[in-house]
Amino acid sequence: MTVTVLAAALVVAALLLPNTVVGLKPMKFARIPAEAIIGAAVMLALPRRPRIVLAAVSGVALGAMTLLNFLDMGFNQYLGRGFNPILDWSLLGDAESYLNDSLGKTVTMAATVGVVVLVLLLFLLLALSTVRLSNLLARNTGSATRGTLIAGVAWITCSSLGIQFGGVPLASDRTASALKLQAHQVMNTLHDEAEFEKVAKVDAFGNTPADQLVPDLRGKDMIFTFIESYGRSAIEDPIMAPGVDSTLDARTKALAKAGFHAKSGWLTSATYGGSSWLGHSTTMSGLWISNQQRYRTVMASDHLSLTDAFKKTGAFDTVGVMPGVQKGWPEQKWYGLDKVYNAFQLGYRGPKFSWSTMPDQYALQQYQERVHSKQPADGKSRMSLLILTSSHQPWAPIPKMVGWDQLGDGSVFKGIEAAGNKPEDVIADTTKSREEYGKSIQYSVTALTQWLERYGNKNTVLVFLGDHQPIARVSGNHASRDVPVAIVAKDPKLLDKISGWNWTDGLRPAHDAPVWKMSSFRDRFLTAYGSTPHPKTR
Repeated sequence: MTVTVLAAALVVAALLLPNTVVGLKPMKFARIPAEAIIGAAVMLALPRRPRIVLAAVSGVALGAMTLLNFLDMGFNQYLGRGFNPILDWSLLGDAESYLNDSLGKTVTMAATVGVVVLVLLLFLLLALSTVRLSNLLARNTGSATRGTLIAGVAWITCSSLGIQFGGVPLASDRTASALKLQAHQVMNTLHDEAEFEKVAKVDAFGNTPADQLVPDLRGKDMIFTFIESYGRSAIEDPIMAPGVDSTLDARTKALAKAGFHAKSGWLTSATYGGSSWLGHSTTMSGLWISNQQRYRTVMASDHLSLTDAFKKTGAFDTVGVMPGVQKGWPEQKWYGLDKVYNAFQLGYRGPKFSWSTMPDQYALQQYQERVHSKQPADGKSRMSLLILTSSHQPWAPIPKMVGWDQLGDGSVFKGIEAAGNKPEDVIADTTKSREEYGKSIQYSVTALTQWLERYGNKNTVLVFLGDHQPIARVSGNHASRDVPVAIVAKDPKLLDKISGWNWTDGLRPAHDAPVWKMSSFRDRFLTAYGSTPHPKTR
């Protein structure tokens, strides 16, 4: 009897399971699942063999839906969206790599094995439970039929009258609704793939001649920089904002003293909590790249990237510094970068800081020594793309600034890394995560602006922005997708060209500063600096 009760409880819990962490409330499991009533009716009508086969298949299918619900929970918690069964399986490998870098190989291996075992056990137990319950129905046909009819009448009554318990409707069709949504998502994904291929072939600047691209930036030292997870919450959340805002204000004053001035605004990112490459490519392509399929489509296209526009002029050498890249990066071609320095090409001999392969300050100093301090060949200017990583979760340990002349090969960071917080201590504490996230943003902004103050010149133009908001556990379940963006330069004429944007003076955008979709930045930037549209339509 106990086993049967547990089997019934497991099946009902799976049928009623929400797909968000915030939805895990006791009232959600005190409901009448329509699927159980329909399933019981079908089982009562079938002969023994078909009944057992259908029960087992139903259990496995329910296991699959339960797995998708758990994946939805994780994706909603970290990426602010549900799991896409067509596109997102590849991201599980990235999640494993993140855990490996953050918690170590042993913990990650144990966690991976544990998850696989639990998933297999879930499928097995649900299949056995549905078979056991179907056998119980068959042995007590009369009682089971009456019970099914009573449950059906109760469900119809509760549904018709809208009866609720604790604010939750008693009549549930949770699994059927979830299955319908998943089917729609699959259909929409396949449709979006075909439609986006057409969209990616249209480009307002696709046929612009080289001499009509960014003419107002010729001779400039152009730098685009993304700061990992630098989102609006860093500037406006009551826990993170005081420290971050103080840093932004202090760095604005320090840059002004060095002759630099800035304007800043907001961009709405195409991603949230992770998948930084979607934010990078959306900014650079002028297309809304919100999923992996769109990303692959653009990377395989000849759609003009903002960085490639500089290369296309023939007046700029182009270089990328990517301390987060630890394998082949074929995207280099689409970005139009002549040279890319990855994590293994910057001479770093210090410790990793969790996921981040090296501190931002070290990466910037290497950029200075290997790239920025050297004149490009043939009298060209230079365009650089830098992706900074120190503010990547789990925000433990966090590097500290050291003297720029003390950086060496990075060994100076060994003591700092050893004395820092352990990832597992920060991951488990929401308040601590928020506090440490704020500190990591302060570090990254300080490193970047100190570098500019120290090494920038009259021709330097720096555009820096966040790629996305931090995960929901830090930014909140209802945070926007906005990220700060700033343009910094010594030449006042360059900032005058964007005066019509109505951005805020300084590095800290005002709360009511303009908010644009991230995909609009490329065309606005190209237009502001003199580029002439020559559309490409296919």
